[in-house]
Amino acid sequence: MLVAFSVAPSGTGNADGSVHDAVAAAVRVVRDSGLPHRTTSMFTEIEGEWDEVFDVVKRATEAVQPYGSRVSLVLKADIRPGYTGELDGKIERLESAIDAQRAGAEQD
Repeated sequence: MLVAFSVAPSGTGNADGSVHDAVAAAVRVVRDSGLPHRTTSMFTEIEGEWDEVFDVVKRATEAVQPYGSRVSLVLKADIRPGYTGELDGKIERLESAIDAQRAGAEQD
């Protein structure tokens, strides 16, 4: 399964609204998990079995709790039994489709 999640504190008291220290704590949990992952400016994606992925999400959320009075968690999951390597595989298939469309458009 793939899970994309974003976790951030609110009620931090930071005038600029920055949450980078809290996010760093969450990303450290993900990186230490050993599971395949990717972090972007808005989400962290992680791949693995249901129990191991949600354990990491839970621990990442707990790592953010000390940084504010409450925590917001946004989660999206792609559950496709029997498939692995989808963190990169989905992107590779997308890029192939884009290249094919581009090639088709150039022939028109």
